[in-house]
Amino acid sequence: MNSYLANPSTAILDHVASRPPSRRKTSFEVDMDKVAAAKAILGTSTLTETVDAALAEIQDAERRRALAKLLFEPGSVDIDGSGERTDAWR
Repeated sequence: MNSYLANPSTAILDHVASRPPSRRKTSFEVDMDKVAAAKAILGTSTLTETVDAALAEIQDAERRRALAKLLFEPGSVDIDGSGERTDAWR
């Protein structure tokens, strides 16, 4: 017998307790045309998977932006290993 049918309150609590602490069930309106486009781009199949992948992509994009800024900032990288970073890009 399905555990939800045998003891619904315990099964639901077990399901909620098994979720990682950073996850939360929520409800919000979403543009399904944008979801479909994001699914195609990200290669995801479910709404949850798509939202998670999109949020991860935003975080990755921010890391790439910060790295690009650092790499193009004069003197921020020790290119030749000399310990001298001041004139590295000049």
